Amino acid sequence: MKNILALFSGLTILTLAGCSSQQDYKTASGNYDYLEASEQASLKVPGELDKPDFSQEFSLPQVDENVEDEPVGKSLSVQSPALVLPLVSGSHIEEGKKDATVWFDQVDDSQPLATTIWNNIRNYLDENNIGVASFDEANNRLVTEWVAEKQEDESSWYTSWYKWAEEDKIEIARRFVFTLDVKPHGRTAALHAQLQDYKTIVNGDSTVTEVDDITERREEVEILNEVIAYYDYQLKLHQTKRIAQIRRGLNIELGFDDQGEPAYVVDAQYDIAWPRLLLVLRKLGFDVKDLDKSTGLLFVNYNGGDDGWWNNFFSSDDELLEEGNYRLKVAAAGSNRTTITFMNDESEPFEPKQVADMYDQFSQVMSEDNLDI
Repeated sequence: MKNILALFSGLTILTLAGCSSQQDYKTASGNYDYLEASEQASLKVPGELDKPDFSQEFSLPQVDENVEDEPVGKSLSVQSPALVLPLVSGSHIEEGKKDATVWFDQVDDSQPLATTIWNNIRNYLDENNIGVASFDEANNRLVTEWVAEKQEDESSWYTSWYKWAEEDKIEIARRFVFTLDVKPHGRTAALHAQLQDYKTIVNGDSTVTEVDDITERREEVEILNEVIAYYDYQLKLHQTKRIAQIRRGLNIELGFDDQGEPAYVVDAQYDIAWPRLLLVLRKLGFDVKDLDKSTGLLFVNYNGGDDGWWNNFFSSDDELLEEGNYRLKVAAAGSNRTTITFMNDESEPFEPKQVADMYDQFSQVMSEDNLDI
């Protein structure tokens, strides 16, 4: 009998501990006797006595008429504030703003900034099985379907363990609205997340629930941070794949640029061919003096390369390529091809024979794997 009593006593203590743990990190510790406190009457001094000087240093401000609506006691959360985390390169927040908003600056010119943001939001929703109730791309507004999440009840862990009682199945469901404010120049945009609806579902029965401002902001910031983290992960994944493509050898062939001049045609998109060309030029003994990716121009100096067999890579009895200054023009040729045109220091394209004579050596380095970045 004593063992049974000891067991029940132990379970009672664990139960009480479990009940309190749910609130430990949300509410202030200690008691709440201050809620019953009343204002003390001011000191009454008889008229024949001198009144002391009272300091106003610790005087309390006037109480707002809506103070009763503010959370106090156990309903006052002491959790750290929910903060928007601008993890994405080129993103930032505005200090002091209460709404869940993050700003993005365009760092990739491959597509419009708004398109990039919406694509990441929709991909995030799709990967997390969150439906889209409506999407108005023209007005930059997206409304999600209900996002349901099981509500963990720390106080009832023992019920499912010992099967003494049936646990209620509690879920919370939210719907969010994402809006995007794009600057007129299109290179800066603010993404907002707003909680539209909130309901509690107990054993399949749903009830629309009003939430306080703190909970509302926490929900908005949480979903926005998840979108930002997904966006950041996709950027890093894309960069990793891009670096792998740059280091991997690329196939080229003889052809012509958009002006009909003899050129090398690379089987890669412009953003891959451009950095790959910089590696190839360095390997072949070219020093890049100036460049402009937006126009595709490179100003280089050929110095004959390093010691060894590279030293005469472009050299021959016919003086295939003399040391000196040259120019290169790189241009996109469709969605997945890029042309490279060699020119002299006066922007005159090389003759077809010289381009053809250089092809074997140039293509060998361009197709070589694992060039140092």
